[in-house]
Amino acid sequence: MAFESLSDKLQNTFKKLKGKGKVGEKDLKDAMREVKLALLEADVNFKVVKDFVKKVSERASGAEVMESLTPAQQVIKIVNEELINLMGENEAKLEISSKPPTVIMMAGLQGAGKTTTAAKLGGLLKKQGKRPLLCACDVYRPAAVKQLQIVGGKLELPVYAEEGCTDAVKIAKDGLSHAIRNANDILIIDTAGRLHIDEELMNELKQISSEVNPNEILLVVDAMTGQDAVNVAEAFNTELEISGVVLTKLDGDTRGGAALSVRAVTNKPIKYCGMGEKLTDLEVFHPDRMASRILGMGDMLSLIEKAEQALDMKKAEELERKLRTQRFTFSDFLDQMAQMKNMGSMQEILGMLPGVDTKALKNVDIDEKRLSHIEAIITSMTPRERELTDKLTPSRKERIAKGSGTSMTEVNALIKQFEQMQKMMKQLSGGMFAKKGKRRFNPFGKFGGLM
Repeated sequence: MAFESLSDKLQNTFKKLKGKGKVGEKDLKDAMREVKLALLEADVNFKVVKDFVKKVSERASGAEVMESLTPAQQVIKIVNEELINLMGENEAKLEISSKPPTVIMMAGLQGAGKTTTAAKLGGLLKKQGKRPLLCACDVYRPAAVKQLQIVGGKLELPVYAEEGCTDAVKIAKDGLSHAIRNANDILIIDTAGRLHIDEELMNELKQISSEVNPNEILLVVDAMTGQDAVNVAEAFNTELEISGVVLTKLDGDTRGGAALSVRAVTNKPIKYCGMGEKLTDLEVFHPDRMASRILGMGDMLSLIEKAEQALDMKKAEELERKLRTQRFTFSDFLDQMAQMKNMGSMQEILGMLPGVDTKALKNVDIDEKRLSHIEAIITSMTPRERELTDKLTPSRKERIAKGSGTSMTEVNALIKQFEQMQKMMKQLSGGMFAKKGKRRFNPFGKFGGLM
């Protein structure tokens, strides 16, 4: 889980402060020492840590305690604000050209996830109503062009490539011309990477930049490499003058060193972050939300956005109507499960809720296989059985158990829980849905027992 280690250490530090009625100078000094150690262990740049602790200490020692806050809460508030400042205050948006196409050049070392990120970004912009074109300019890595075509195809994005051509600068120029001819308003250029920064790599990137004049040069770095990622960002920025950074694998970065250092060192914003392996797992980087996650305050805005993207509101309204008329079936439940899975893992969703102890969450056994078993049981039913038209006799249950690879016990337990839920909905139908239009149906609210 992102920032897990750092988050645990900071929350433990502030827990000690909360236990004190009054925060004295020694308490503050001890807390700041622990914060400093936590940041250094998280592989945050030493100079960044030093400046951060100095700013927090100066503000906290001279701050007037707000009436609504305890001294400890005031310190946490200051740390939160300084974390936001450290990562960039506000989200950094892409520079969109007034004269299409907007040219986005992806740069970075080999293995950082550049090709996949190029496709993810294209998919994200497509959802926003844009018409992206991917351009395959990595002519050195074996199968790099094929990889871009595969991931682009999965997202239904066009890919411009020139088979057999080894001139990346020419391909980029031709790709730009192709985008103009075909009315693509975004051109995303996937460039070659190396295992290390070298003169040949930089010269090629500079030539491509000179020829296509990109609106954005986004550096893709692996967040899990910590301080190395920051060093790479600094080197690329010196040579190429990048416009922003994309942090990949941030979901697996328990420390957070890159996220907390890269902007302070390069003075360039983090624009996007990769939060998973799916081609939809690319998010706009929000400094305020990241700071909130680090301090264990949750991230409700990101959770709401995930829900809005994953949920079909027309289906939700239809489901409300079915619940009102007590016609909720196994087919409806299966559809709701599919929408839930689109939001990500249960662990990830719970981690975004305010007040959830991420340390305790590690010990919670969220059995994702249980959901798969439920899905298998329901899909092993006939359409009429799912719609509750045919009675589920013992022989039918036995057939369903065999077909789903589960046991009769699991099938009976699911049916029993489903019947209990239906009874509950029948009891609520007079009150919960009495005033139609006054209350919106929450697809996740009432099915916990079946999970």
